[in-house]
Order: sequence, then structure tokens, then C-alpha cells
Amino acid sequence: MPLAREAVELLVQAARAWYFEGDQHGLRDREWMALRFLGRANRFSRTPSALAGYIGATRATASQIVKTLESKGYLVRKPSHEDKRSVALHVTPQGQKCLSQQDPINHVVNAVSSLGDEECARLRDSLREILNHLDAAHQRLDASICRDCMFLAERSPSAVKGRATAEFMCRLYRAPVSLEETELLCISFERTRDRPKIEEHLDRARVASQG
Repeated sequence: MPLAREAVELLVQAARAWYFEGDQHGLRDREWMALRFLGRANRFSRTPSALAGYIGATRATASQIVKTLESKGYLVRKPSHEDKRSVALHVTPQGQKCLSQQDPINHVVNAVSSLGDEECARLRDSLREILNHLDAAHQRLDASICRDCMFLAERSPSAVKGRATAEFMCRLYRAPVSLEETELLCISFERTRDRPKIEEHLDRARVASQG
């Protein structure tokens, strides 16, 4: 228990990077959290209601955060292709630049990256396991990456412009999912013990992008 408590206390200290009083670079901590989420959310999750659920806020609070981000040019609303009655929230190039250069957690990301790929993967997997226990205890589900979701199904590869490409389907939304989208956050995520076998496709995509 002392070791576990020490580890949690270190996590609390690290959390000072994303929970703080006042603002940093013109945004409060929850506004940064919202911009960060929308910058990584998939097309099914970039809605005001999904944002409210992710940051643990009321719809009214989330709406005010959206207005703040819009006023700074970091966010725009567009008609949703998934639900004509709703709007989709899109991070602008200016918002992406802000995340890239000014996000308060960037120095934490750099510190974790310095551990190396293997240590970074172990840390990620350990934190994911901790969240699994917390979610089970509090009967909640947090957003997570599409590739680990039970609703993701692989379809037969098809030829697109002469190349064989992997295709995926979200069984919840009954919609196709691209390989790039499997790396994005989804608010409707459901965990599965049988992880979809898509690592080989991701590896090929990374090699192709580097070439």
C-alpha cells in the first residue's frame, strides 16, 4: 500500500499540469481539456453532448466552453453528417497550432516520451488498467481509442486506386471507419478482451507515411 500511495501522490503532482487556477495561454484548464478532446475525438464524438460527458460538465457549461473556444478562433461548428439535427465541433488549424505549441501538458508528453517506447507502452497499459478498475467501481465508461473497442470490426480488404486497403466498420453506428480513425477517441467506447487485430495495418501505414 505505501508503494501504491506513493505512485498516486506522484500522479497527483503531475496533474498540476492540467488542473490549475486561472488560465494558461488564455484558456482555463477545462477549456484546454475540451480543446484537447475535440482535437482527438472521432466524428461520432465531436458533439456538444459528447463533450459535456467527457469533461464531466453540464450541457450549459459545455456550451459556454464551446463559445469561448469559438471566440478565440480555435473551434467552428458545422452541420453533422451523422445526425442532421445536431452540429459537429471542429478544431481549426489555429486551434491545432495552439494545441501543438501551447498545451500545458506538452512538457509532460515530452517527459513521458523520453522514457522510450517500451517504458511508455508499459506506462500507458498500466494507466489503462487503473482506469478499468475505477470505471468498474464507479460504473462509468470513459472515452478511449477506437482500435480497442468491441464495436470495431474488420472488413475484407478492397482495392482503392489500385491499392489494397484495410476497411473497418463500427457495429454500433453501422458506419465505415478508416484506419486513421481507429487511433481517435470515441465517447461510445466499450472495452473488449479480444483486441481487434489491426496492429499490422497500423504498422504498414506508419511505414508508408515515413517513406
